[in-house]
Amino acid sequence: MEPPRLPAGPVALRPPRAGDVEDVLDHGRDPATSMIFPDLATRADAERFLLDQVPRGWRDGDHLTLAVADASSDAYLGVVTLRVKPGGAADVSYGLRPSARGRGAMTEALRALVDWAFSDAGPGLSAMHWQAPVGSWAARRVAWRVGFRIEGVLRAGVLADQGRADCWLASLLADDPRQPTNPWYTAAVLRGRRCVLRPFRESDADAVVEGCTDPLTRHWLTHLPDPYTTAEALSFIHGREEAHASGRGVHWAVADPDTDACIGAFGLNDIDQSTGTAELGYWVHPGARGRGVATEAARLIVRHALIPVDDGGLGLRRLTLRAAAQNVASQRVAERAGLRPAGVWRAAQQLGDGSFTDMVVFDLLAEDVTSADWLRDDID
Repeated sequence: MEPPRLPAGPVALRPPRAGDVEDVLDHGRDPATSMIFPDLATRADAERFLLDQVPRGWRDGDHLTLAVADASSDAYLGVVTLRVKPGGAADVSYGLRPSARGRGAMTEALRALVDWAFSDAGPGLSAMHWQAPVGSWAARRVAWRVGFRIEGVLRAGVLADQGRADCWLASLLADDPRQPTNPWYTAAVLRGRRCVLRPFRESDADAVVEGCTDPLTRHWLTHLPDPYTTAEALSFIHGREEAHASGRGVHWAVADPDTDACIGAFGLNDIDQSTGTAELGYWVHPGARGRGVATEAARLIVRHALIPVDDGGLGLRRLTLRAAAQNVASQRVAERAGLRPAGVWRAAQQLGDGSFTDMVVFDLLAEDVTSADWLRDDID
């Protein structure tokens, strides 16, 4: 099979060539490319890759590599590779050198590769598969934009610098849409007088441990791991981005407006775009209770959730919140944030002492809210 030249907007896919050797060697030194160039350490390795491995892969039809190049200058920017498997499937890998990242180049390159690979002009594939170490968010976003679906996590699925690591697995079939199958949410920064809602950071781990080992928090939230360690806190923080990427929720760290210290966790869980619904959940650090933080944070999120997408919100139709019957403080937060009692689920919540109690359910429709509700300041 002869390697093609494929236009892709600001870039083009072209056959790699001997003149790319210095650029390929520079690219191969980047730690993020270890899965693409696992054995590239010297100039001789780069020459062997370009002059032997790449041509042989095209001759055999089982390892198809193209360079991603600038459409104007034809300068090397990165690489895409298809490892063709029996039965019409292939594994795809890709990467850009650091200086070429952040401009959407790989998304355009992968779209062009996908269209060619599924066509009669290419290998005529029926399925493409992608995998990358968990945490490779930039690479996952590229796959998501082109329509790949994350199928799950393979534990210890790839060899990384520190040993074997978990990896994401994704697929794209020939007749799948070439667009995202779910939203990818971001935690927009929401500012109030008592708090600021922002994305979580790894530096919030100590505050998360303190909040999730607090006896009162654990009494109401019995699903928390025990013991709750720094590793558990980091897993929680990293898991917030997974919820965003899979379109299941939006999660914020609540921060002190003066110190930026994490003083709580709020989130919209189980977002369903088809019905326009989500559930609000939260906990507040023991050192921040009684200051109106929870109510203000809830109001900021309610407003963000219900205002239209064109106005910067999520455009949801209905929010819910559940609180244990004895958790009067949470019920008060729900009411002050505008939610209304909607019923009771009997014996639905297990408490920290092992007993079960009723849950009070609150809800709020977008049509229930008026502009005056956002202007009230009666949370002290």
